[in-house]
Amino acid sequence: MYAIIETGGKQYKVEAGQEIYVEKLGVEPNEVVTFDKVLFVGGETVKVGTPTVEGATVTAKVVKEGRGKKITVFKYKPKKNYRRKQGHRQPYTKLVIESINA
Repeated sequence: MYAIIETGGKQYKVEAGQEIYVEKLGVEPNEVVTFDKVLFVGGETVKVGTPTVEGATVTAKVVKEGRGKKITVFKYKPKKNYRRKQGHRQPYTKLVIESINA
C-alpha cells in the first residue's frame, strides 16, 4: 500500500517504513506527525482524492532535523564589475513513515 501526500508545497509518494526528507516542519525528534493532505491511496483498492481523500491519514515519526549540503549562488554580470557570492543550506526534516490509514 502506498499514498501520495502533500507537505511543504511538494508531493511525495510514500510507503510504510520508508524514510523521506521534507521541508522543515519545526517538530522535535521522536515525535509523531500526522499528514491529512492525502491526495491518493493505492494498493488493492485505489482511492483518488478530489482534491484530498476523506478520512485518510499518514503517520510518520520524526528522526531528525538538519540542513542540506551547501550550494553556492553566484551572480555575475560581465564587463560591469558586478559579482555576488552567497551560500545556502536548505533545512529539512527526516521522517520514517509508520502507517497509512485509508
